[in-house]
Amino acid sequence: MKIPAIKKLVETQSIEALREAEEQLINEETPSFEIEGADEGEQLTHVFGAIWILNHMGDHNVDFKTALREFTQKVRISIN
Repeated sequence: MKIPAIKKLVETQSIEALREAEEQLINEETPSFEIEGADEGEQLTHVFGAIWILNHMGDHNVDFKTALREFTQKVRISIN
């Protein structure tokens, strides 16, 4: 997972476009826009992260940095 790749998606894509890209990656298709990542798994992780952050920003009226911090905390907890 690379934070700059997630940030780029948050800044350049809508939730709808990200959901479409998620579906395309799951179906082993090529998304309509570039998603950074070494493989489809990492690309999907970046898309999931961007979707979560955009939803969190909208639901809780927080900025990107706050939503990113909360996302990374959730990732750390899930890994441990």
